[in-house]
Amino acid sequence: MIVDDHTFIREALRSLFELDKAIEIIGEADNGRKAVDLAVEKRPHVLLMDIGMPRLNGLAAARQIRQLAPDVRIILLTAFGTDQYIQQVIDGDIHGYLLKDSPSNLITHAIHEVAKGNTFHSPAISRRMRTIYDEIPSGNGHKPAVKLTNREVEVLQLIAEGAANKQVAGELNISIKTVEKHRQNLMDKLRIHDTASLTRYAISSGVIDNMVQTLLPI
Repeated sequence: MIVDDHTFIREALRSLFELDKAIEIIGEADNGRKAVDLAVEKRPHVLLMDIGMPRLNGLAAARQIRQLAPDVRIILLTAFGTDQYIQQVIDGDIHGYLLKDSPSNLITHAIHEVAKGNTFHSPAISRRMRTIYDEIPSGNGHKPAVKLTNREVEVLQLIAEGAANKQVAGELNISIKTVEKHRQNLMDKLRIHDTASLTRYAISSGVIDNMVQTLLPI
């Protein structure tokens, strides 16, 4: 299954995989919310998904899929191998992480490896992962990362993308009061007191792509 908000990338990946008779494409989605629904319905062996998508990013979608359809194996695809993304891939038990500039044969190889039950990452990502593991402090001095619920991540992304409370409520099919409660919980957990700071946190933590945020109307 292929998930990317850019039609030309989905078409390119589809053309690539159609050359391999061992790979069958059973579905496509153009955002994370559709990806969750389709993954639960179709149960693909492997799901290849972009990280930087509007409405629900690939990392948040992957967390939901891991909970709702744990048999689905996930490979994330991105143009940026930032430490924030890599750390979330490690924490989220994701099976593969590929850079978009990977050669086509590497992407196909990753699909086969992950389908067999292995993990597979771009070489540059693997090297950085080893460094991150080495840098994790031991002992009681390590400050744990702030843990947000899936719903809080969804609300945070929509707020950071410029959605008002009413728009967030409509998108997530919840009440405005519930949105306000989630917003307050986010501010309390993150010790943040304004929307601009929430947006900066969303960008720095990889919840949204900086390029996506700057394209929003103001």
